[in-house]
Amino acid sequence: MQQVVIAGAGPVGLWLAFELRLAGVAVTVFEPRAEPDPHSKALTIHPRTIEVLAGRGVAEPFLAEGLRIPSGHFGVLDRRLEFSRLDTPFPFTLSLPQARTEALLEDLARESGASLRRGHRVVDVVQDPDGVTVQVEGPNGLYTTRADYVVGCDGVRSTVRTRAGIPYEGQRATVLGFLGDVVLDDPPEQKVLSKAGPAGLIMVVPLSGGLHRLVGTMPEDVRTDCPGDLTLDQLRANTIAAAGTDFGMRSPAWLSRYGNTSRQAATYRKGRVLLAGDAAHQHMPAGGVGLNVGIQDAANLGWKLAATLDGWAPEGLLDTYHDERHPVGADLLEASQAQTALITAFSPEGQALRSLLSKLIGEQPALELTLAERLSGLHVRYPSPRPGAHPLVGRRAPDLAFSPSGATLFELLRPGSYVLSDLRGAGERPLIAGELRTVRQHRSEVARDRSEWASVTALLVRPDGHVAWASEERDPERLAAQARTALAAASREAAS
Repeated sequence: MQQVVIAGAGPVGLWLAFELRLAGVAVTVFEPRAEPDPHSKALTIHPRTIEVLAGRGVAEPFLAEGLRIPSGHFGVLDRRLEFSRLDTPFPFTLSLPQARTEALLEDLARESGASLRRGHRVVDVVQDPDGVTVQVEGPNGLYTTRADYVVGCDGVRSTVRTRAGIPYEGQRATVLGFLGDVVLDDPPEQKVLSKAGPAGLIMVVPLSGGLHRLVGTMPEDVRTDCPGDLTLDQLRANTIAAAGTDFGMRSPAWLSRYGNTSRQAATYRKGRVLLAGDAAHQHMPAGGVGLNVGIQDAANLGWKLAATLDGWAPEGLLDTYHDERHPVGADLLEASQAQTALITAFSPEGQALRSLLSKLIGEQPALELTLAERLSGLHVRYPSPRPGAHPLVGRRAPDLAFSPSGATLFELLRPGSYVLSDLRGAGERPLIAGELRTVRQHRSEVARDRSEWASVTALLVRPDGHVAWASEERDPERLAAQARTALAAASREAAS
């Protein structure tokens, strides 16, 4: 019997497999495709996702291959969002084709010990009080396996979601976009080119292998029907209409269309069945956030599911996956639809709205920072389960640098455990006696470049990098008591 079966070996399923294996959970991933998909729907890895990778010590291969772009966009407005002010070691997006992202994640999953079965499709899931029976169609026909839990990372047409009877409702597509990966003999000088006007909208982004991606939409694409497959001639005509040139395009590697269908699963957990990524939420791919939100779903779910299987999770921990991530998905759908409205604002009034918003972003640094934090995923804050909690609770913790040890928070998070930091410095008794396998204790002080954290005397950070507890208490006995209470709420091991 498997502990966890994952349906789908896209970025979300692969990262979840890696997270579970980090905790020693037995994982099998079933993927219908016999070979990896050579096409790359997604290109962008946002700062928060890079932080997730760095928090497990595996960011370097992605950083080495990705093209660093120091800005992002909201609705392809003329004014791009500068990332230089973001509170992160990674104030940029990485342009990296999804095919390479998946290959790197697959390496991590396999090296960690996950079992990946390509050419095997999950066709049914039936759960009971003791587990889930999974029916799989493989090269040699149908067979069944058992698991404690099943996670659907199998996309917008998720079999897991459908067979579990989880509603997936929302708005059907009213807008189409076009996408082409082609060779450009006369590419634009800019690293990322955006052109928008009454005649259409287009973005041009360099890819590896001598290709460029052209993506956009035209006034005639505001429709509910599909005109058929995209052709190179149509891509050329759209590009000339929006940009005034076809950039010498030729040799298409991939041509496709996409829409703004907006749907969300009613629940991300139904008993022993859970959903993550596109199986949980579908939206217009505006700003390149889909892959990122999916990987962040997996980062939230992985340690909670592992803790549940390992027996140290407090009561109700797995339910907080839905409680925390469903609002993030709803926010994603709202932002994507808002950007869709801007992207398709081809009328004179719409063009005026785009111009005004671009000016406001340039004139209001706080607005630019807010949009950049939302786009990058750094803004996500989970609600505190306890009234009167410290304001930091639920926030994503930045990569705090500690002195005099020189350690950073992301380094301490690599084993996938809680991190309890005693920030009073040397000379005080430890907050808790003995060792806990679910918690890493660390004694240090926040470095001077983190003055806003200077009043915090102790900090408990979850395995996914969000603050579980913080205190400014100075009395040693009361602080130790608070720490014990926080640890007991976080882990049955600590409570015992």
